[in-house]
Amino acid sequence: MKGFGVHTSMWTMAWDPAGAERAVAAATEHKMDFIEIALLSPDKVDTAHSRKLLEAKGMPAVCSLGLPEGKRASTEPEAAMAFLRFALDQTAAIGATALTGVTYGGIGERTGLPPTMAEHDNVARVLADAAAYAGRLGLAFGIEPVNRYENHILNTGWQAVEMIEKVGHENIFVHLDTYHMNIEERGLALGILDAREHLRYIHLSESDRGTPGAGNVRWDEIYAALKAIDFKGGLAMESFIDMPPEVAYGLAVWRPVAASRDVVMGEGLPFLRNKARQYGLI
Repeated sequence: MKGFGVHTSMWTMAWDPAGAERAVAAATEHKMDFIEIALLSPDKVDTAHSRKLLEAKGMPAVCSLGLPEGKRASTEPEAAMAFLRFALDQTAAIGATALTGVTYGGIGERTGLPPTMAEHDNVARVLADAAAYAGRLGLAFGIEPVNRYENHILNTGWQAVEMIEKVGHENIFVHLDTYHMNIEERGLALGILDAREHLRYIHLSESDRGTPGAGNVRWDEIYAALKAIDFKGGLAMESFIDMPPEVAYGLAVWRPVAASRDVVMGEGLPFLRNKARQYGLI
């Protein structure tokens, strides 16, 4: 998970053979260092096809997901553990190096109340099991805090660090996202500084999830903080163009966030890469 990558939602949300070929070809054309595969339905992935495709293009990958209903770590820990173990098996079979995302809960999971100690304990138990299982497969395992409207368990960098320290496995890491940080952190740099020891991955996403550089994320603050902590992890651009209804519902995206993927890739990607070069991160 090093260098500059892109979330495959830019080209597909269904990781079937056709979507995989489209995304990997486009990422290769744009000279990405890695891709992030949205592993929303791990049981439907043709792992042999994906592995062969990635190896043929020399394209490293990480996988990401959120827990589906009925398999939420806070309330259904046994089901969550089984789901994550299977997802980790699929991640390894694809040849990816890590599984990350909202691995502790669902996108759109809220109770209307603060998380209880029982919910936190359940989540910690699930994450400990998943991290240990990932370690046996030679994988890293990440947790991505998201904004309060998408999940009520973990919303900030320091909360993610507290959970990781509670879990206590070396291969579990913090995965931040500038879109969520722009909502939840008291300062964008503070989220990065809080997570510094455990931060190995970051989504570079604009304030409206659209074209980076066209919103109000303070990119110089982000990049300067990453430089200050000597960040060596993955920088992944994330923008959502075409999403299935169930994903759009969880993310509460009701309008187009960019004119087209060509605009995001043609304007947003060079903007982010140039900033990364300016700050000596790539």
